[in-house]
Amino acid sequence: MAHTTLVSTAELAAHLDDPTWVVFDCRHDLAKPESGALEYAKAHIPGARFMHLDRDLAGAPTGKNGRHALPEPQAFMRKLGAAGVAANSQVVAYDAKIGVYASRLWWMLRWLGYENVAVLDGGYAKWINEGRSVTDAVTQPAPARFDGQARAMSVDADDVLRSIGRPGRMLIDARSPDRYRGENETLDPVGGRIPGSLNRFYRDNLDAGGCFKPAAELHEVFSALLGDTAPDAVVHSCGSGVSACHNLLAMEIAGLPGSRLYPGSWSEWCSDARRPMEKG
Repeated sequence: MAHTTLVSTAELAAHLDDPTWVVFDCRHDLAKPESGALEYAKAHIPGARFMHLDRDLAGAPTGKNGRHALPEPQAFMRKLGAAGVAANSQVVAYDAKIGVYASRLWWMLRWLGYENVAVLDGGYAKWINEGRSVTDAVTQPAPARFDGQARAMSVDADDVLRSIGRPGRMLIDARSPDRYRGENETLDPVGGRIPGSLNRFYRDNLDAGGCFKPAAELHEVFSALLGDTAPDAVVHSCGSGVSACHNLLAMEIAGLPGSRLYPGSWSEWCSDARRPMEKG
């Protein structure tokens, strides 16, 4: 059975010795960018490879393309191949708990046309709380050939600008409500939001234990938010195109596929003062 959205800790534990399962540790802290790599070096799920948000899951920032622009597809595919991801692999991504950085890797593989990728529900925290095995040994995977092709699953700033006020399009902002209002902005030089965007805080996709809420519950909430808007007319944004992937995954779990990502998000949008902005 292929896993394309979520995988449980029990299911992953049962496949730790399965060579077709490729696990990625995506732990990260925006305030301490090297903390994920340090934690990985101390202990990680056996067999896991490490993916760094800034170096592996993003391209180089220019000051105009946002904090986590998408990398060049061929370069990212080479990294996946070097990590042993092949055509028959079941990829599993995890982070510390809430799944934001794991969701970014999930989306990027889907962007390249790879379907058999899932996020570990509950992340490393749930794995540890259940007393499951960890190691500090670094896996040396056998390289594989990863063939993919970037799909039209994202939009750029010009597309977002053209869509403002246009019927039939919806922009959903995954940031916390205060940052959505333009308050307490600590990551970007300007606070605010893209005009017309609606707020769906990504943490609201999770239950008290840090796992995704049931599909039926997510379907009900997102359907109410979308109203008559089709899922494929939805674009997700956040601060830099990372937590927005959490909402993309939640909609997929809810059976509402087809929405797209604005990778530059607010960090790109606010870099040009000529673009319209809202607060409050």
